[in-house]
Amino acid sequence: MPTYYPMMVDLAGRRCLVVGGGRVAERKIALLLDCGADIEVVSPTITQKIDELAARRAIRLARRPVVPADLTRAFLVFAATDDAQVNRTVAEEVRGVGGLVNVADAPEACNFLVPSVVRRGDLTIAISTAGGSPALAKRLRQRLEATIGPEYEAFLGALRQLRAQARRAVPDPAERQALYRRAVDSDLFEHAARGDQAAVAASIADLLQRTVGARAEAREAG
Repeated sequence: MPTYYPMMVDLAGRRCLVVGGGRVAERKIALLLDCGADIEVVSPTITQKIDELAARRAIRLARRPVVPADLTRAFLVFAATDDAQVNRTVAEEVRGVGGLVNVADAPEACNFLVPSVVRRGDLTIAISTAGGSPALAKRLRQRLEATIGPEYEAFLGALRQLRAQARRAVPDPAERQALYRRAVDSDLFEHAARGDQAAVAASIADLLQRTVGARAEAREAG
């Protein structure tokens, strides 16, 4: 198996093609909708849910077999039919024109994989076994979901506030990085988890003041 390069991709407004109209296709579509992708589905038969999405214009739908012209215009292609040969043909054609394709239940035919994902707001944790065991990826996701709760979404929001203020107050990049590392291990997490915005603001102010104060002391000592 190849060694895959992990990356997060902004799919907002990007044309993503799903070939197939069954339950697997539904799951692919749901993930793409979460990312704001421009989704086109091509399939002669579809589920009721996909039909409803098309009726609401959440996706575009072509109720016919896929043709080569469909495959050259997409940023990502998902081959999710119940016909393994159709899926492999789609994959070969997409790879042949330099595109990115994911094939349901056939990692050897893919040139990108969809990981198992835990989301807490803007916090995203992706788990991949390089296609070796989706069941293991699912089990690990469930364990992480039980450990990493909504408090991490609040914590990330607090860290984002700190980052915005630090860019203005701390001009030195190395000092900012040291500040961010201290913040991750500070009491900011507990305050954010409780939803105590006053304590969050006070903790951020204290972290910034200590960083600015340490810089002033270093200048005086120098």
